This record gives sequence, C-alpha cells and structure tokens, in this order.
Amino acid sequence: MLAPVSFDSPASQSRRDFVRLCTLAAAAVGLGPLAAERFLEAAARGAKPSVIWLQFQECTGCTESLLRTTHPAVDDLILDLISLDYHETLFAAAGHQAEAALKQAMKANAGKYVCVVEGAIPTKENGIYCMIGGRTAIEIINDVAGQAGAVIAIGSCASWGGVPSADPNPTGAVGAHEILKGKTVVNIPGCPANPYNFLGTVLQYATFGTLPALDAQNRPKFAYGQTVHEHCSRRAHFDAGRFAEKYGDEGHRNGYCLYKLGCKGPVTHASCSVQHFSEVVGAWPIGIGHPCVGCTEQKIAFRVPMHTTVEIERPAPPDTYPAVQPPESHISPLATGVAGAVLGALAGAGYVASRKLSTTDDLIPTPSAGAKDDRHVDQ
Repeated sequence: MLAPVSFDSPASQSRRDFVRLCTLAAAAVGLGPLAAERFLEAAARGAKPSVIWLQFQECTGCTESLLRTTHPAVDDLILDLISLDYHETLFAAAGHQAEAALKQAMKANAGKYVCVVEGAIPTKENGIYCMIGGRTAIEIINDVAGQAGAVIAIGSCASWGGVPSADPNPTGAVGAHEILKGKTVVNIPGCPANPYNFLGTVLQYATFGTLPALDAQNRPKFAYGQTVHEHCSRRAHFDAGRFAEKYGDEGHRNGYCLYKLGCKGPVTHASCSVQHFSEVVGAWPIGIGHPCVGCTEQKIAFRVPMHTTVEIERPAPPDTYPAVQPPESHISPLATGVAGAVLGALAGAGYVASRKLSTTDDLIPTPSAGAKDDRHVDQ
C-alpha cells in the first residue's frame, strides 16, 4: 500500500519547496496563487484528499500520461498533494492485501474521497468480461463510486466507452456515467487524457471542495471550452487555404493545415493545442504531423473514419474560410470572359469619372493676377 507522507514528516519536503510545488501545481491548471495558498493551508492540516483509482477496460495510457507530469511530478502528487490510497498499477500490494487497502480507504474516508475511474465498464452477460477480486466492474464501481465525494472519469474509455465500445461493441462497454445514474460524474476524455485537466479538477476539489464549471457533457469548461482548431498552430494556413494533400508532400513538410487529411480539430473540444503532453513543446498529434482524431468527442472518436473530413461547426474569426477544393491547373473560358467583362467595366467607369472631374474643373473660374479671391478672408 502507498503510505501518504505527512507535511511535517522528515521524509517530506521543506516548507519553501512545498510552497513552490503548490504554486506550480495551481499555475499549471490555471487556479492562481489564492488556490495555492488555500491548498497549502489544507495540506499543512493534513487534509489531503483520499483518492481511490479504479481500472477496468483500458490500456493504462491515462495512468502512464499522469506519470510523466512534472508540475507537480507524480511522486510529489501522491506523497504531498493527495493521498493515493488505492491504485492497482502503482500498488506494491496485490491480491488480498490490495483489496484490504481498498476497503480500509473507503471506510476511513466515506463520503469524502475522490473516486477516479479509468477504463470502460462492460455490461453484457452481467459484466463478466471484467472482474477483479471476484466482483464485476459494475459491482465495484457502484460500491466505490456510490460512497465517494466526487467521481472523475479519466480518459475516453471511462467517459464514453472509448475503444472497447467501438462497433460492434461485443462486451457492451459504456462510460462510468451510464452506470452511475443520478450521480455527477466529471468526464475528462482523451486518449490519453491530458493529465493537467485531471490535476486541475482534483486540485480545485481538494482546495475549495467544489468541482469546476462543466459543459453539457460534464467536461470541465476550463479544458474543453474551445476547439482544437481555434488555437491550432496551423490555423493560419487553414485561413489562407494552404492544405497538405497527402502525407509527405510539400505542404505537409511545410506545416500546412491537415484538414484535408481528415483532421477533426474543428469539432474537437480539447486543450491539446495549448497544453501539450509531457511538458514537451509540440508533443500532440497535430504537432507531430498527424491529424487530430477527435478522441475527446463521443460521436467522433473510434466512430468516424480517421481520414474522413468533418464539417466546420464553429469557425473562429474570421467567420469564413477558403473553400477546400483541389487546385485547378487551367483557367476556363467562362472565367476569362467574366474577368474581361469586369476589367472592361472598371476601365469604362474610370474613364467616365475622369471626364466628369475634368468638366468640373473647367467650370471653376481661376482668379486673374492681382484680383481678390472671394474665398480669402482678411484677418
């Protein structure tokens, strides 16, 4: 079992280091210095939130992503900022010891702990496709989440069903909220989810006892309030009509927009374009030259073919964008005729305007030498 380290334990950091850690953690998720101060006070009182992390139909990618954070690093997170009381992947314990730790954490923190769900929950055949300690995933999540103070579904699998729920969905995999009817489940989708979206939610709950503002799909607005397209590093190329036509072509090598290759960024609500992974600049799909696959969207991820283009549902300014058409190699006679007519009309209009100006100038009398100009006013 992972034993939490108290704030004033010899094994913990100095106060100065801990203040710095809290400040960095708050800044990383946009909560500000006030949240860092409040969390510092709570941590000093030993009021670290208990976290019970469940894993079902998943690849452990969300946990792996969390392990690669640095502000805070995962060891700081689980030893000083939270009390991670149950996590199958990170546990040293196994079998009966692990199950005993789960029951102990639930009993000691009933109604206050944070239940994190990673992975989809299979429902067919009474849920026999995922069993831990003799219980199905359905039984475990109803038991653990039912007594939690807050429930967070991390990753697309826990949020919507993800990869396990892709057609034909042989196990009947669903997201946590479909099992926990009537209970608020904060969805933090992504494949994997960006760990800072999770940290921001947990830090706010630990500091203020509240959850962040959520959208219609229970995703935190601070992370899912805008589309990838709106802040994409390739957005200028989209506005200018510069698109990569295929992988490896000149446009692709020059960083042109990937929309024509099936990028789902225009309909994908996520913070990937502004909060990259593992603190590495450019470490996100579009940053390495691959279209966004829409992994945070229930109706897109693992349902719409990867290279199928999508409609632009909410273009950011400018409100119009160039038509996505293959380049033309010739000019049609009709286009030539129209262009000629337009140029002719402009030339004719310019000639008429110049004649009118000339005529008007001729009608204005020019004062003779020595004559007083009526327009002049003596002072």
